[in-house]
Amino acid sequence: MEIRVRPGAAKNRVGGAAGEPPRLVVTVQAPAVNGKANLAVLKEIAKAFDVRSRECVIVFGELHRDKRILIQGDQALLAIRLSELLGIL
Repeated sequence: MEIRVRPGAAKNRVGGAAGEPPRLVVTVQAPAVNGKANLAVLKEIAKAFDVRSRECVIVFGELHRDKRILIQGDQALLAIRLSELLGIL
């Protein structure tokens, strides 16, 4: 899954779309320093998709706002939840 991270936000949130093709927007309060934002992103993604944090991993873009995340779980359920969060459904 492709995401766009917005660190240093007022509150943590997962939802909405940005860019083309659409990427899921993840805002976190943590700053983009020493991997703090990445840890917060994985925690928020896990919460949004109802999986454990250890089932989420950043596979590309650790040092960038645009990232590729891999989530372990039922792919059909994850796809439905992604559509809901992107605002497609």
